[in-house]
Amino acid sequence: MSRRKGPYECGLDAAVDVIGGKWKVLLLWQLAQGPQRFGELKRALPDISEKVLSQQLREMETDRIVHREVYHQVPLKVEYSLTELGTSLNAALEPLGVWGRAHMGEIEATYEARHPRAS
Repeated sequence: MSRRKGPYECGLDAAVDVIGGKWKVLLLWQLAQGPQRFGELKRALPDISEKVLSQQLREMETDRIVHREVYHQVPLKVEYSLTELGTSLNAALEPLGVWGRAHMGEIEATYEARHPRAS
């Protein structure tokens, strides 16, 4: 999926361009817990492939949402953390998480009704 990178119609349009995709919001939430290494992020989100995790982290670093710190030691150590911009984005997403938790049962029921499981 190619990202647009402006010009934007509104602020929400710009924000969605930065957080678009299945994993970025989950990565933001995970990194809000503190700096983490690649393997820690992979274990926290086991369904993400290493390729996609690497790609998402690179995009978030390009967008200045995530900081990548390389420690030149043996073995090489790399940690990812939220920047101030990433922290403020995570704070902006908190009300969305509250809304999702409040309506999770309804959302799941609607999804199940539209996508019944085969018996």
